[in-house]
Amino acid sequence: MKKSLLSIALTSLLATSAVVSTQASAVEGLSANVAATSNYLWRGLEQTGGSAAISGGVDYAADSGFYAGTWASNASWGDMKTELDLYLGFGGDISENVSYDLGYIYFAYPDSAADENDFSEVYASISAGGFSFGVAVLADSEAGGDGAEFGDSVYANIDYSIALESGAEIGLHIGDYSGDFSTDSTDLGISISKDGFTFGVSKTSFSGEVSGDEEDMKFYVSYAVDIDL
Repeated sequence: MKKSLLSIALTSLLATSAVVSTQASAVEGLSANVAATSNYLWRGLEQTGGSAAISGGVDYAADSGFYAGTWASNASWGDMKTELDLYLGFGGDISENVSYDLGYIYFAYPDSAADENDFSEVYASISAGGFSFGVAVLADSEAGGDGAEFGDSVYANIDYSIALESGAEIGLHIGDYSGDFSTDSTDLGISISKDGFTFGVSKTSFSGEVSGDEEDMKFYVSYAVDIDL
């Protein structure tokens, strides 16, 4: 759930990132990231019950286009408190203005009493100009006891970014989550980002009835720092 989690860092978080940046030895292709957000949203769904989240990860990227990494965050749904993602993939340029990305990601919840909460997906995206088109397909899960089969959920999204002369960037997003394994929903989002800060608004609509404020408009403020190792 990493890619879209540009996250409001606390003073201690910034101090820690500065120490890591100055003390770490240089390793070609290796980088780290730390972030914080006022509300952790994934596909328009709250992962911390509307509370703040702090996250971080380490990535390796080779000149060939191969990459691999890990990312962790606090989470609070079901009985879990922690999310740990492991992923690898391959990306590159098709032409001067078109690029692609193919990969696999495993979502783990180490402190959950039920291993069936873990699941994995394969994903692909293509970007052209300011547009990005992506799809993620369920690969495996033990949910429900009997497990879920490949393709039992699909998430498709379209994103568009607009670069402003001020150096800020506006992001527009629409995504659709469907299938037997998923919560059928459509999420819309708009955000503005600059210098690591992001302010965003998200609205999710569900195909069936939902309780509480799940369809209410949700706001978040976030900050992210990338660190070369």
